[in-house]
Amino acid sequence: MDIQINQKPLTLPEGATVADALAAFGAQPPFAVAVNGDFVARGQHGARTLSAGDRLDVVSPVAGG
Repeated sequence: MDIQINQKPLTLPEGATVADALAAFGAQPPFAVAVNGDFVARGQHGARTLSAGDRLDVVSPVAGG
């Protein structure tokens, strides 16, 4: 199935989870994740399955003032 992470296409097998997508994308903690605009808690990354066309946003914190 085809999804997008940070507006980049990624192909994953059917039944893939948020955790699978993050591993394939190479995301390095710390980060927050939203699927189709909805926040997904870190504890749910392995349980939240994805569907074709889902959009993931991976955001890292930025320090500064």
